[in-house]
Amino acid sequence: MTKMRSVDAAILILEKEGATEVFGLPGAAINPFYAAMRDHGGINHTLARHVEGASHMADGYSRAAKGNIGICTGTSGPAGTDMITGLYAAWADSVPILCITGQAPVAKLHKEDFQAVDIETIAAPLTKMAMTIKEPGQIPGAFQKAFYLMRSGRPGPVLLDLPIDVQMAEIEFDIDAYEPMTPSKPAATRKQADKALDILLAGKHPLIVAGGGVISAEASERLVELAELLSIPVIPTLMGWGAIPDDHPLMAGMVGLQTSHRYGNATFLESDAVIGIGNRWANRHTGGLDTYRKGRKFVHIDIEPTQIGRVFAPDLGIVSDAGAALDALLEAARERVAAGTVPDYSQWADDCATRKGSLQRKTHFDNVPMKPQRVYEEMNTAFGQDTTYVSTIGLSQIAGAQMLHVFGPRRWINAGQAGPLGWTGPAALGVVRGKPGESVVALSGDYDFQFMIEELAVGAQFNLPYIHVVVNNSYLGLIRQSQRGFKMEAHVSLAFENINSPETNGYGVDHIKVAEGLGCKAIRVERPEDMAGAFAEAKRLMEEFRVPVVVEAILEKVTNISMGTELDNVTEIEDIAEYATDAPTAILALQGQD
Repeated sequence: MTKMRSVDAAILILEKEGATEVFGLPGAAINPFYAAMRDHGGINHTLARHVEGASHMADGYSRAAKGNIGICTGTSGPAGTDMITGLYAAWADSVPILCITGQAPVAKLHKEDFQAVDIETIAAPLTKMAMTIKEPGQIPGAFQKAFYLMRSGRPGPVLLDLPIDVQMAEIEFDIDAYEPMTPSKPAATRKQADKALDILLAGKHPLIVAGGGVISAEASERLVELAELLSIPVIPTLMGWGAIPDDHPLMAGMVGLQTSHRYGNATFLESDAVIGIGNRWANRHTGGLDTYRKGRKFVHIDIEPTQIGRVFAPDLGIVSDAGAALDALLEAARERVAAGTVPDYSQWADDCATRKGSLQRKTHFDNVPMKPQRVYEEMNTAFGQDTTYVSTIGLSQIAGAQMLHVFGPRRWINAGQAGPLGWTGPAALGVVRGKPGESVVALSGDYDFQFMIEELAVGAQFNLPYIHVVVNNSYLGLIRQSQRGFKMEAHVSLAFENINSPETNGYGVDHIKVAEGLGCKAIRVERPEDMAGAFAEAKRLMEEFRVPVVVEAILEKVTNISMGTELDNVTEIEDIAEYATDAPTAILALQGQD
């Protein structure tokens, strides 16, 4: 045993747990922890400009880095409350991040001390554990439990709050005697796998719905193997996008009201047996349950017991890690294939492929100002299959999910359920940390981009290069579209005549000057034929200067994106003459389903 400060023990534990990427801001109440990071030298720290930004960086890192957990740090008081949105985004999408806050001395916690706030209580609903550690000797056990919880069952965030006197107190600790706890993950049995296949293979038109749990379990290859073995098409959810590559013959498209493919919805509506693996039946995916469930049998496999039956009661529910479930399903399926008892689904698979080939949305527009669809078409051409896209919310994300292509797991990084504006930029920086040397492309509307634009300076300071595509229509586009149902357009325009930047032509904020002022490179594009050259130049600038490069595409101010209130009534905007802005409000009042 060795005598050391409790924060020294904490740093040694982080290293042994393999969590060595920290994003944060120092401050008086967390300075002992920072001193321990300096003294031990095994932790890489990225200085954020805002603590919320730091939490999103940790989130992006955890989503991108296989098995590694990002850490966010901050001082007492507002640093912890600034992390709450980051905790929510991670909690909603089952992402493990560890938030560590400083705190006032234990004896001052009930005395309204400067920047003392009950962050444990505030964070509790959005974490798997939130704990103010009031005894120095509890530090090793609290950190050990934190990592166990983050990795066990449904992953999620943890917040540990460290009073400054607890940080500085000395304890006896032996890192050689410390061992990470083995995570607890339920596994499907062979009997359960057989019952699941009985339901699935009784259908004439079966489908596999692959959720984010497949990617979290590193089970994408097993998912594809099962689909190929049975010739059953796969519908990835938004969080599961990439679990099967977009160009795979059995990738049948995404389903839903917004982030969906025409062919995906059409195929789903033809199905009669569905097995969901690692998904949660999110409402943007299902729409109305009467339509979604009609005429279909459902098997639901999820690692969290309380997810089974939360949205609707399946015909069979199985509590299991997605990887373990796929192992059991593969074993059972191989035996059935060998015995010749699996129906021939080749015609069904071919029918799905035919829909995929014919029900594509139009993207090739030559309009000036540009239509967003053309931007996504150019992105598909400019960026290769190894690209990782990062996005969060808005018409930019919805259209991106409809039109971009993703070719592998962890290549679509998206704050799916929470969708906080401003998440994209800092999350992209975390993704760059988690995927050093790889191609990372962020996608934002102008409002999402402006929310945490200051974090671009982090990319410049720490040489975190990525390309940030900003589709700028100087509107809160998704909110504007949803306001049509109220027959209004209220407080959604970002446009103004910028007296310092007349070249913005009334689009308001000069994103080029702001980005360059923060140490980055930026390009503005106004014509569709210039997009390819801009992306080529962005790649060159990124490689030369090793900083984020912003590519701003100036769009027409009003473009509606295909959406619906049910899977069988998604309004395809290209069916409305030239995207008419006076289209019936009933078909455009769609965001209420989100």
